[in-house]
Amino acid sequence: MRTITHITALISALALSLGFASCHKIEEHANDPRGNFEALWSILDEHYCFFKEKGVDWGQVHEKYARRIGNEMTSDELFVVCAEMLDELRDGHVNLSAPFNTSYYRKWWSDYPQNFSKRLIEESYFNFNYRQSSGMMYGFLDNNIGYIYYESFSATVGEGNLDYALNFLAPARGLIIDIRDNGGGSLTNVETFVARFIDRPTLVGYISHKTGPGHEEFSEPYAITYKPAEPGRVRWAKPIIVLTNRSTFSAANNFASVMKLLPGVRIVGATTGGGSGMPYSSEIPCGWSVRFSACSMLDANGNSTENGVEPTEGCAVDMNTQDALNGKDTILEKAIELLNN
Repeated sequence: MRTITHITALISALALSLGFASCHKIEEHANDPRGNFEALWSILDEHYCFFKEKGVDWGQVHEKYARRIGNEMTSDELFVVCAEMLDELRDGHVNLSAPFNTSYYRKWWSDYPQNFSKRLIEESYFNFNYRQSSGMMYGFLDNNIGYIYYESFSATVGEGNLDYALNFLAPARGLIIDIRDNGGGSLTNVETFVARFIDRPTLVGYISHKTGPGHEEFSEPYAITYKPAEPGRVRWAKPIIVLTNRSTFSAANNFASVMKLLPGVRIVGATTGGGSGMPYSSEIPCGWSVRFSACSMLDANGNSTENGVEPTEGCAVDMNTQDALNGKDTILEKAIELLNN
């Protein structure tokens, strides 16, 4: 079992996952509706990593949509068919981008309660009096409970920013980290955050890359280990609760999976949206780009989190509409109750 000790090494593993393309004949496709359709289907067929998790027969998908392709199609018509084919994967990391449109599978979150209102927290819990830095909104709730809302892992959080925030919240009896509606971003920011909650090198998951065009051709899993923050940095050793909803996705989903396995941490709210694959981009003959999940990431127990991370046992809760009308966030109130007890 190999080990990756820094998040940037994941990029090298991802590059390896597509390196096998030079080892077998690559079919060239014409720049016409049929050729572009076949090129798109083939790229996913050889490089997409979650066919097994999705339970998708990609061959049958080809038969279903190939019959809709005709040489007289407009670009708009071709785009619609290709986008619908990609939707069969039910993956928010799969997008087809043309100059006039970008496809996006929305049902991974649209069929679920939103379970979050930032305005409700700003108004009812902080009276708009909170600190804000590097994508974080933070302050104290009643009963001396610390709260951080991190809106996106795309917002770079510096070591100094975390020092200030955690030092400010140090008197708190416990900490709530809210990542609801966090659509992901950089895994480097995940590592930066997690390093403040561990005191020794910690196995946080595994990554496996494609080694060939077959749907089951993967490398052995590489272990991913995070190191604790450097000496002198502020670390947190008190209880932590992480709040999640269905719109917690990609890097935020990874953060939830890592935090869930740490001692003293509970996940409260709804099952996350998933999105555990590392995305990669390719191109079809007409110049449209396709983005897709190319490397499979697993949690520290070797389980896929592509379909989401469930709350800690006994901690699943949805927002109550009447509570919201009364200025209460049901999920946040559950977390406060757990820390008070």
